[in-house]
Amino acid sequence: MTAMEEQTGTRTAADAVEAAREHLLLLQSPEGWWKGELQTNVTMDAEDLLLREFLGIRDEDDTREAARWIRSQQAADGTWANFHDGPPELSTTVEAYVALRLAGDAPGADHMARAAAYIRGEGGVPATRVFTRFWLAMFGRWSWDELPVVPPEMMFLPRWFPLNVYDFACWARQTIVPLTVVAAVRPVRPLPFELDELYPDYDVPRSAGKAPTGWDVAFQALDKALHLYERRPSKAVRRAALRRAADWIIARQERDGSWGGIQPPWVYSLLALHLLGYGLDHPVIRRGLDGLERFTVRDEKGRRLEACQSPVWDTVLAMNALADAGLPTGHPALERAAGWVIREEVKGPGDWSVRRPELPPGGWAFEFDNDCYPDVDDTAEVVIALNRVQHPLAEPAIERGVRWMAGMVSRDGGFGAFDADNTRTLCRRLPFCDFGEVIDPPSADVTAHVVEAMAHRGMADSLLVKKAVVWLLKAQEPDGSWFGRWGANHVYGTGSVVPALIAAGVRPEKPVIRDAVGWLQRHQRDDGGWGEDLRSYRDRSWVGHGASTASQTAWALLALLAAGERGESVERGVRWLVERQRPDGTWDEDHYTGTGFPGDFYINYHLYRLVFPLSALGRYLKGS
Repeated sequence: MTAMEEQTGTRTAADAVEAAREHLLLLQSPEGWWKGELQTNVTMDAEDLLLREFLGIRDEDDTREAARWIRSQQAADGTWANFHDGPPELSTTVEAYVALRLAGDAPGADHMARAAAYIRGEGGVPATRVFTRFWLAMFGRWSWDELPVVPPEMMFLPRWFPLNVYDFACWARQTIVPLTVVAAVRPVRPLPFELDELYPDYDVPRSAGKAPTGWDVAFQALDKALHLYERRPSKAVRRAALRRAADWIIARQERDGSWGGIQPPWVYSLLALHLLGYGLDHPVIRRGLDGLERFTVRDEKGRRLEACQSPVWDTVLAMNALADAGLPTGHPALERAAGWVIREEVKGPGDWSVRRPELPPGGWAFEFDNDCYPDVDDTAEVVIALNRVQHPLAEPAIERGVRWMAGMVSRDGGFGAFDADNTRTLCRRLPFCDFGEVIDPPSADVTAHVVEAMAHRGMADSLLVKKAVVWLLKAQEPDGSWFGRWGANHVYGTGSVVPALIAAGVRPEKPVIRDAVGWLQRHQRDDGGWGEDLRSYRDRSWVGHGASTASQTAWALLALLAAGERGESVERGVRWLVERQRPDGTWDEDHYTGTGFPGDFYINYHLYRLVFPLSALGRYLKGS
């Protein structure tokens, strides 16, 4: 019996597992899926109000409830951040401020005055990101002439040509294509108020810092040329480009009315089609607006919008957690979940087919309805989950998933999330690409999940896995950690890679594993937990440092347990989880530990605080 199998206060690790397992089972839907709220920042809510104002459908009740939520997220200094306890973020604060003005908050009110003072002090509207200024241009509070040109004629660029739409990551291309339409039409529908208080009384330099060199100079020249073209575009070519963009957009609307199941392309697609003459009663527009309701959360805190939903991801993580916690293979909850997951398999082509036209479909997406964009990460976790249940349809689904996943390998042996070989960094240099990562190169966490899934299928000795393992070995940081693309940050990356390498046959005594273990042990907090602040994506002094959280503590434990660790570090981490478990079996976690765009957009997955601790504690009790 280990120390933590003895009592910790009045609870044991076994007690914690039982409570967490029962709570998780209660959250399962009758259809078999799990879904926790996907919380982001208030730009989702602000832009929803701005969209409805632009379309003339803004409802006063919804506005009041959204404004209540937005106010509740404001910091004492009057600002808004992009994650819990994060630093003030200028563009987020501007968008929140404008939304509250729509809701009737007076600029002289204390909370508004504090926000405006911060905005002016940071350079005001001229210093915001391009997307914020796009919104303000649509409402006549910024000049279209002072925005980068995004011409719809880019739709005619062949797939081999640099900067064609498929050079961008799926989330970026889905946003950029409708944005080209909005930028070409240049609509102006003035707000019922001015925003003079958001502009400083001095000129803000457009290019602070070092003088541009190399590609930056070239792209500035290109932008100037495009501005000249925009004054007198070829009417015939422009009409054809707009038609092609509209057809491209409509072809990618999902069954639930969304685009990509995520907010940015959804909002811009509705705007683009509306500006091209699609009325509010048109089936495409109607379906798009109606679909937003399913992404709307209403409770005592107000009305807020999920930027995305994660039922497939949440469900397979829950399945794996329950299996780790000792739920029998044939348990009805696992069988019901497996049946739902199998039905969610994407069986048709999507944008991934552009680079892999001969590859048969067989992957899974993140959302309820996102058949255009299955992803490798979800597919890997689905393979692991289905491999642990007894369902008559599981095996053929797993085989199709493995085949599709293997076909999505990039040339360097690693795996990106949505596309293969989506690595053309030239895209990042375009003047309008300041809204987050715009390409989808291979990452350590996704590659690790593929390796782990393949190993579960007995494919550890395959050439594909061996090349992926080599990719992971090369990606290890000098300090022994791995960068986390889709989770915060090096704790997530390291927590993903170590179990995968062990599953692939790398021995625990190898330097790559010992270095990773050493990094985790050095970054364990005094309270016994692990945490890494999202500022680590921009400031390396934060790497491995931050308030302890349940999900990050679990990731560290999963890595240490996989590496065969059973000493003080593990015991302290387990104790942290046991002592901080809520009476209902879950854990509090206000901090965001999910990543959308490193450095720009972050996620609080509400189910992470339950599934990952349950997995870690379950594996701890099993001794594996």
